[in-house]
Amino acid sequence: MIIENEINKRYGWKESLLDFMPMNIRAMLNKIPSELSNKMEEIRMRVNKPLMLISANRDYMLDEAGHICSDPKQAYKVNKLDIDKTLQFMSEYSLYAIEEELRNGYITLAGGYRVGVVGKAVMAGSAIRTIKYISGLNVRIGRELIGVADRVMRFIIDSDAKPLHTLVVSPPQCGKTTLLRDIARQLSDGCSACIPRKVVIVDERSELAGSYMGIAQNDVGIRTDVLDACPKAAGIMMAIRAMSPDVIVTDEIGRQEDVYAIEEALNSGIIVVASAHGKDISDISNRPILKQLMDKRIFQRYVILGRSLGTGTVESIYDGYNSNALLTKPMR
Repeated sequence: MIIENEINKRYGWKESLLDFMPMNIRAMLNKIPSELSNKMEEIRMRVNKPLMLISANRDYMLDEAGHICSDPKQAYKVNKLDIDKTLQFMSEYSLYAIEEELRNGYITLAGGYRVGVVGKAVMAGSAIRTIKYISGLNVRIGRELIGVADRVMRFIIDSDAKPLHTLVVSPPQCGKTTLLRDIARQLSDGCSACIPRKVVIVDERSELAGSYMGIAQNDVGIRTDVLDACPKAAGIMMAIRAMSPDVIVTDEIGRQEDVYAIEEALNSGIIVVASAHGKDISDISNRPILKQLMDKRIFQRYVILGRSLGTGTVESIYDGYNSNALLTKPMR
């Protein structure tokens, strides 16, 4: 059974996020209808552009009274002061305190919410030192769905109750991270298909565990350790050396160093569960780095997500060794 995280179920995102907004925008967001609020995915704030909401894969504009409008001329235009006040609230009046996160282009808030940041990059050699003149914020509202992996667990556990090396493939915003998070939780806590395992999450973008000040805000299991904001390849190697995991879980692989680290994990007898951007098997087979993993038959299962039955649809599942389809029709 799928249930929403207790924080979202009891209080909703408004109670968690509105305190970070200026009073005028807070008042507007408080007036949006529940059918939009319940499916909210993003709040987009861009200087001199309409305040926009993304709900159920559609965007909406708000006027100054907090009503949905279709005419950009009637929509409330976000100004620089709105952005500055929001950043002050999010940083507790100390941008210096979040400078490390800013250089990565996002801020993580209590509750596991993540805010994307754009502006002028300040360089130190070839590396980004920070971002200044911030002109846009993307407040992402991730909902943790406990049990969303129930439908796929039987496909990624073998007959001896051992997890299989699995790659979740998905276009953006199709539930890839949500599914991966619940797979990690079920492998950690144990489920009807498998016994509990020691899990390490290498969470480079702080989205799987949603850690705040080093503490996971999402339920990722009682036997799970999290390396937060750690580059995937380096984190995988750290986990191998120091944490003795049974399973390593990481999001959005795609670099050559990721391949080397994953191979090292396999050579150490560790199960790898990961994700990658892509529409389907054909799509990822045309990407050189991911094609290496396919050609070497690193992953035993490929779980393909899409939207044919709505966000998070499991479109297909393939055996990574012989390419046989294990799922004959989409399920949600």
